[in-house]
Amino acid sequence: IKDEAPLDPRRAATIAKQIASALSLAHKHQLIHRDVKPHNILITSDGVAKISDFGIAKAVTQDTFVEGGAEAVMGSVHYFSPEQARGAYVDEKSDIYSLGIVLYEMLTGRVPFDGDTAVAVAVKHMNEPMIPPAKLNPEIPSDLEEIVLKATSKLQMNRYKSADEMITALNFVKFS
Repeated sequence: IKDEAPLDPRRAATIAKQIASALSLAHKHQLIHRDVKPHNILITSDGVAKISDFGIAKAVTQDTFVEGGAEAVMGSVHYFSPEQARGAYVDEKSDIYSLGIVLYEMLTGRVPFDGDTAVAVAVKHMNEPMIPPAKLNPEIPSDLEEIVLKATSKLQMNRYKSADEMITALNFVKFS
């Protein structure tokens, strides 16, 4: 992203599908990554995207909360979900939100929320609307923009229900 963004929308969608596929596998094993960000995405020499650093991944239980102490802020502030910012329940949809932020950055060359402090960025994730990505890059197909906006909904229940559902949506993007 640093060297090539904004990426071609087709390439960005391909990378997002590959990461969503990896997340789907993790989620099926009840693991939430909780730190999906560009620094944890590796691209092989033949263009295959892989997600790394499951160091803060957590097994999903009914008690999967981001709590005080060492887990007070888990994940990278520019990519974490509103529920992570609030210290609330995290689930598969939290990873989907983070992937949506990564896709936004691949398509626009910038993160949707920035600020002088981590707290300022976290508050923006919880409260501020993001600039629709196509306003920053008119080359983005409208259905790909809709995927970004759904994945990054402030409300977990409005996001894709699973990484597989997001992959299906990405498979139907119409590129010109």
